[in-house]
Amino acid sequence: MKTNASNLSDSVLVERYLSDSEISLEILINRHQSRIFNFINSKVQNRDTAEDIFQDTFIKVIRTLKGGQYNEEGKFLPWVMRIAHNLVIDFFRKNNRMPKVKNTEEFDIFQFISDSSLNAEHTMFQDQIVKDLQKLVQELPEDQKEVLIMRLYRDMSFKEIAKNTNVSINTALGRMRYAIINLRKLIDENKIILNA
Repeated sequence: MKTNASNLSDSVLVERYLSDSEISLEILINRHQSRIFNFINSKVQNRDTAEDIFQDTFIKVIRTLKGGQYNEEGKFLPWVMRIAHNLVIDFFRKNNRMPKVKNTEEFDIFQFISDSSLNAEHTMFQDQIVKDLQKLVQELPEDQKEVLIMRLYRDMSFKEIAKNTNVSINTALGRMRYAIINLRKLIDENKIILNA
C-alpha cells in the first residue's frame, strides 16, 4: 500500500478511505488544507475561529463519507469548499454579527460598480479605491448598507438576506439595487475613479 499514495487522485483516495484506509484521508487533508483554511480565514478574519471552522469542516466531511452520502465523484475539493462556505455562513448567523468593513480583497465591490475589472497595472491603486469605497458604504441608508454588506461580505443569498432582515426577497433586491445606485452617485460626487 506504500505505492506512492500521495500521487493518487482525490476520487481514488476517497474510495480507499471508504475501504478503511485512514492514511488516504490524511493525504486528502494535507493536499487541500492550506487552500481550504485560507478561504475560511479570509472570510472570518480570525485565525482561531478559522481553525475551529476548518476542524468542523473535516468532521462533517468524515461523517458524510462514513455515512455513505458522498456522491460527488471526482469533485472532492469543490464539495469540501461548499461545506466550509456553509459553515462560515452558519458562524455569522449564530453570532448574529455583521463583519466590520475592513480593507480586504474579499470586499469585492468592484464587480457591482465597475463595468470592466481592474487591469493588472491598476492593482496598485486598488487599496486606496477600496478604502474610499468603504467610507462611502458607511454613508448609505442603514437598510441599504445592511443588505450590501450581507451580500458582499457574508456571501448570503437574497433569500437568506430577506429572512434575516424580515422583508420579502423583492424588498431585499430593491434595497441592493438602491444601494448600488446611491453608491454610484456617491462615487461621482466624490470623484472616485474606479478605472484609471
